[in-house]
Amino acid sequence: MELEKHYVNRSGWLRASVLGANDGILSTTSLIIGVAAATQDREAIIIAGLAGLVAGALSMAAGEYVSVSSQSDVETADLAREQYELDTMPEIEMRELAKIYVKRGLDETLALEVARQLHAKDALEAHARDELGINEITKARPLQAALASALAFMIGGLMPLLVAIFFPMDWMIAWQYGLALIFLAGSGALTARVGGSPIPKSIFRICLWGTVAMLTSAGVGYLFDVSVA
Repeated sequence: MELEKHYVNRSGWLRASVLGANDGILSTTSLIIGVAAATQDREAIIIAGLAGLVAGALSMAAGEYVSVSSQSDVETADLAREQYELDTMPEIEMRELAKIYVKRGLDETLALEVARQLHAKDALEAHARDELGINEITKARPLQAALASALAFMIGGLMPLLVAIFFPMDWMIAWQYGLALIFLAGSGALTARVGGSPIPKSIFRICLWGTVAMLTSAGVGYLFDVSVA
């Protein structure tokens, strides 16, 4: 008999990786399309794409680290407050925990006994998990999120950059758009596979919004056309 597969333990790094990879593909492709719509200078397009790739990866890492660090700070403050309450009024806190179990379906006697036994083992862990919703699986990890996001952005952004380097300039925008959809579809499928969600829905969603982003960038490029004869 196979054990059940659960995916929530991947939620921290998976969210950052998905965001980073998709943003890397979309941001770099959109930037290259915007520049390519304004000029046929391959060197300018490559420099813009490379600059966008480096800046985007660093920005994603910094953003993720700051954002998840803020979440971590909130969790730490809540745990410190909860520890203080456990130290100063343990009986009240135990009954508060019992009320949570009553709301989940236990009768009062059993709920109080469960709370008492959990308090005897590790009171803070019980309150963190059942009162605050903090556990080891979903705990904020700033460095992990930053590294996963930056690495995924670079991998995603490298794909359109390679297209800009090696593919013909005459159809650069078409190549970028078409291959970006393939990259995004692959990213969406992989994300859905790793996360256990429906693959078609994931692919459709990312390709739809990717198209909107790239068309908007192309429109900006054509609007500010700076190409010369």
